[in-house]
Amino acid sequence: MTTTLQPMSSATFPVIPSPASAFLKIDQVSKIYPTADGPVTVLDNISLDVQEGEFVCIIGHSGCGKSTLVNMVSGFNRPSSGQVTLQNRPITEPGPDRMMVFQNYCLLPWLTVYENVYLAVDAVYTDKSKAEKASIVLDRLKMVGLTEARDKQPGQISGGMKQRVAIARALAIQPQVLILDEPFGALDAITKEELQDELLAIWRQQQVTVLMITHDIDEALYLADRLVMMTNGPNAQIGEIMDIGFARPRNRSAIMASSRYVELRNSALDFLYNRYAHLED
Repeated sequence: MTTTLQPMSSATFPVIPSPASAFLKIDQVSKIYPTADGPVTVLDNISLDVQEGEFVCIIGHSGCGKSTLVNMVSGFNRPSSGQVTLQNRPITEPGPDRMMVFQNYCLLPWLTVYENVYLAVDAVYTDKSKAEKASIVLDRLKMVGLTEARDKQPGQISGGMKQRVAIARALAIQPQVLILDEPFGALDAITKEELQDELLAIWRQQQVTVLMITHDIDEALYLADRLVMMTNGPNAQIGEIMDIGFARPRNRSAIMASSRYVELRNSALDFLYNRYAHLED
């Protein structure tokens, strides 16, 4: 089950049923790791339905299993119990229908910007000509504003530009689900806001489903349709799911000046820093 925040409610979230036919479905998933002291349950009975084209953010303290959860969506990891499905097909391994962008960019330093993106396109579109692949790469580089930097290597560009390359590479193979693991966490505030706006523009244009981990409440409220808030680990669960509900396209200044934004932000802060405080953070 999921919960949703109604206007003028600061703590109580009524329960509503999840849609029956989810595009991406995480169904009663648990993840248990063996340790020297016995098995440790990282995630305990997680269920989440994500609709096609939805933008969902996941937030929670370190150790709550956020990365473990998205790694099971990406196929890098398998549930100990339960199942993750995309369009009713079980996810058992990585695939081009799900692309992941990490905080540390994961670019090959000896390749140029163009070559880093082309490598992914070449691996997936084996039936396309070199000219067709080049067209895809150049289109995605143009989308993220990197046409003029195409011949530079990662060491010659800024952190924000590196993340643009990573996003272009992920989008170049037209995934159904874009998975983002704190993609802007290492960037300065100005660059982060610029990339947030670019991400929203790309999301609208590509109509891709987005699942994004963040530690930034303001980022989540600006970007997402829903915010999934995790309880602390081990045995982490989905504590609450907040419906954000701001109209799109969004205006950052107008949203942050609204009473609805203050209400949502205060509720998220109460969840993370009062009801589920993490003393080690």
